[in-house]
Amino acid sequence: MRRTTICPIPIALVLGVLLVSAAQGADPTWEYIYEADILPDDTSLGDNAWQLVGDSKFAEITDQGELHIDDVGENHCFFLYNVADAALMQQATIEARVKVLSQSGSADFEVLVGIQDGSNSKWLDLFPDHILLNNTSSTYDIDMTEYHILRMVRDTDDIRIYVDDEEVISEPHVGAGESWIGFIFGAGCTACTSEQYWDYLVFTTEGGFSPEELPSYASMLGEPGPAYGPKPADGSLHPNTWASLTWRAGPFAVSHDVYVGENFDDVNDGTGEAFIGNQANTSLVIGFPGFPVPDGLVPGTTYYWRVDEVNDADPNSPWKGNVWSFSIPPKTAYNPNPADGAEFVDPNATFSWTGGYGAKLHTVYIGAGFDEVNDAVGGAPQGITTYSPGPLELEKVYYWRIDESDGLETHKGDIWSFTTPGAVGNPQPANGAVDVQIIAKLSWTPADNAASHELYFGTDRDAVNSATTASPEYIGPRALGSESYDPGKLAWNSAYYWRVDEVYATETIKGLVWSFETADFILVDDFESYNDIDPPDEGSNRIFDVWIDGFGTTTNGAIVGNDLPPYAETRRAGIHGGAQSMPYFYDNNNKTSEATLTLVYPRDWTEEGVTKLSLWFRGASANAADRMFVALNGNTVVYHDDASATQKTGWNEWVIDLAAFAGVDLTNVNSITIGIGTKGSPAATGGTGTMYFDDIRLIR
Repeated sequence: MRRTTICPIPIALVLGVLLVSAAQGADPTWEYIYEADILPDDTSLGDNAWQLVGDSKFAEITDQGELHIDDVGENHCFFLYNVADAALMQQATIEARVKVLSQSGSADFEVLVGIQDGSNSKWLDLFPDHILLNNTSSTYDIDMTEYHILRMVRDTDDIRIYVDDEEVISEPHVGAGESWIGFIFGAGCTACTSEQYWDYLVFTTEGGFSPEELPSYASMLGEPGPAYGPKPADGSLHPNTWASLTWRAGPFAVSHDVYVGENFDDVNDGTGEAFIGNQANTSLVIGFPGFPVPDGLVPGTTYYWRVDEVNDADPNSPWKGNVWSFSIPPKTAYNPNPADGAEFVDPNATFSWTGGYGAKLHTVYIGAGFDEVNDAVGGAPQGITTYSPGPLELEKVYYWRIDESDGLETHKGDIWSFTTPGAVGNPQPANGAVDVQIIAKLSWTPADNAASHELYFGTDRDAVNSATTASPEYIGPRALGSESYDPGKLAWNSAYYWRVDEVYATETIKGLVWSFETADFILVDDFESYNDIDPPDEGSNRIFDVWIDGFGTTTNGAIVGNDLPPYAETRRAGIHGGAQSMPYFYDNNNKTSEATLTLVYPRDWTEEGVTKLSLWFRGASANAADRMFVALNGNTVVYHDDASATQKTGWNEWVIDLAAFAGVDLTNVNSITIGIGTKGSPAATGGTGTMYFDDIRLIR
């Protein structure tokens, strides 16, 4: 423990809970009850009128502003009820935009949203592949792993369910007439698991509309937007040589400009032959004669598509859409298990893979040499996509290949590789790592019985893979106990490859080729290196021992880090990138809040041509409004343009031109300070709040 708690950290909730009445003949006026977007952690949400079942620890806010509920074996629901006016229940509407990625457990209540009237209730049970009105056999088949807008309307004696404005269920509803109403969403049983995302959930007791006439919340957001809800889903595999592309229209779209192609830049820029045309429908068939891509979609190819929303009556039209993609599976095998480059594979593992497009038979080759497996022929074909090679040797590098036969021809597979326990491994930077800093050093864990190592390093994968001790990629031998290498300053935003061969008394075993990519920025702090180890342990690296705050002072109101482990912030909602961020509590009552990092590297803020400082921050609308600043070398200060930056919700990037730090020698920056308030001018009326900071970088 470090110190006493200053203030609690509630989960920020962007999802709006609404309860309003609509005037006859007018649009309903949707209003937030919780304007601060805060869901308290306790069970009372004000005047005993609203209740939270369970707690909010199972919920988090994504970077996109969604409420993510990942519930494992708990009864975690948000149940809200109003004791004041049961008559409001006669015409009430719930609307949600939600997707359900997974669920398991009992028949009902895995993921739900519903209305309750006294002892009578109607719930929608949401499953990944259908919706069920509980206690009935009324179901609606739908892919709920993509976002859909659901509306549940109580129209006096009926309950009507709408999915994307289509009425799918209508059932009678006889209320008990008791003096309370409510609604629920979340996961509602202790034997269930679920993963779900809520973009919003709203509730209104409209009084002047039929269910068909009630404007949806989505249509009343007031902001034009792009198309959404692509099918095939973005990044998915599509196992056909034709496709029906569908999407949900943006709120103000009258028609749609559609782009399709094999080149991302062409689709993104609208160049080449990517533009298909303008159309009114929200679907497009491709891959047949007479349609776009008339020769059919090609296995092993990724297709990109984009939909721009068009409304000629709006001067801001068209609204450019995101570029989505889907891929046709290749004719070769893919998705191997163990994965290519896997380490410490169980010697008794059963291998598996996904068969290539149209494959009927599969031939497996496995061995301890790349050339041996690459050149192998004449294997025995099999009809299943699993293979048990038998006990494998420990401390070995293995290669394997799957050839696929579709009845007409055989498609030779890629060469995959893995190691068994005891082999050389644990590369640092990790294999496939990105955003590696240009001052990185290489290290690895030796094989259990190796006598020494031979190291190879370069910028060409094939060259490193085929290199010998006579090649320029050969760095040299490394003695046992010297499993590291400093390559010197690396190139900006570049790919590197390396290999460690293990030398034994009787042979040298060629290692896997590892890779990493350097960053296009210089890292100041991403808060990933801090730990929860307390002194006097030599491994202690607590965040508040490095970022010096105002603890124990009367003039500095900043407190960095949580009072109990984890000292750095680890909840997903409080993280911009990686696994940790810096929680920052400020109290500006007659104080200014500052937290300062003394720099070791980088101190030359002109290196590699960088010109800007970038940092990400997250505030809360419940915070006291105040200025935010960055100071270099203690005194040169730049303030955020928004005088109420502390109230900015979600993650916000602040980019500062380094030229704004007038008078600072940018080749010798000693410290960086993040502050709240006006530096050197504390205010008697200053307030308190909680901020989060992450990913402080120098960029070009």
